[in-house]
Amino acid sequence: MKLPADKVNQLRTFYDERPVCVTGGAGFIGGHLCDALLSLGASIRVIDDLSNSTVEHLAGLIELEPDRVAFVHGSILDDDALAEAMRGCRTVFHLAALGSVPRSIEDPQRTWSVNATGTLRVMEAARGFGRGMQKRSTHVERVIAASSSSVYGNQPELPKVETQMPKPLSPYAASKIAGEHVLAVYAAAYGLSTVSMRFFNIFGPRQSADSAYAAVVPAFTKHYMDGEAPTIYGDGEQSRDFTFVSNAVLAMLLAGATQTRLTGQAVNVGAGSRTTVAQLASLIARECGATQLSPRFEPARTGDVKHSVADIGLAKQLLGYEPVASLEVGLAETVEWFKRSFAGR
Repeated sequence: MKLPADKVNQLRTFYDERPVCVTGGAGFIGGHLCDALLSLGASIRVIDDLSNSTVEHLAGLIELEPDRVAFVHGSILDDDALAEAMRGCRTVFHLAALGSVPRSIEDPQRTWSVNATGTLRVMEAARGFGRGMQKRSTHVERVIAASSSSVYGNQPELPKVETQMPKPLSPYAASKIAGEHVLAVYAAAYGLSTVSMRFFNIFGPRQSADSAYAAVVPAFTKHYMDGEAPTIYGDGEQSRDFTFVSNAVLAMLLAGATQTRLTGQAVNVGAGSRTTVAQLASLIARECGATQLSPRFEPARTGDVKHSVADIGLAKQLLGYEPVASLEVGLAETVEWFKRSFAGR
């Protein structure tokens, strides 16, 4: 994953020697964010309970830069672990979450606890308070949190604009909109600088393909590389704004560094174009050299939306964000990573 040189130079001035905390930093997006922060000169503290990830990539970063990367093995529901992870940090990137719409349908209570209550605990730690309301030392200036395009639900208006009323269709989406409200309230009530990033279908290297809840790009890639037809839930005409991970990382870095006043806004982060799931399958099959395999179709899943694409005007206005990698470039890089990864199995 590479970012444009002009953006890197712009951001290095801000992040060089800046102490930052990344919740969920051992995960897919968090790991890529840590890579970028490290290259920009930041000092990083990661908190992750490893329930949805492994420490493998993060361990490599710690070995590379032991003085600039620290890991706290703990949950965001643990006040003491959060206090340790945020100690001395000025910027917090909050990515820890229990992802997946289908998983949230099966286990709504845990999804809410981690995503909604967990976000509240992160914000309490950011303002310097623990469970017993004891004051702790904190220097947090801004919190950038990961939200989701799923908050829009099945509204027919396209593209999705932040002024649209959220209509979540799953416990996952509901937990994400709750987290957004928490950030907005902490900006209004306590003066913290906050922003929620509504990510649209982020994909890229190191995304898990082994879980029953694997995202569509790694799931399709794994099936094609194993010589199997992937499964499409629905008719394949549902569409998404598939966004390469470098775009998401850039947006978060810009949100952390911007001098624009951030007061709890929710901001779309996507590529600004949509692709049907059937088209995506065809593109991945081509990259994998498996065009002879046709997808199997199963009934649509509860909670899945039909169409989604981001209006990224607000991200441009507030953050100076523009996508830096197309779907095709992202898929080529992602499939190439999976080929190298699978070669070692």
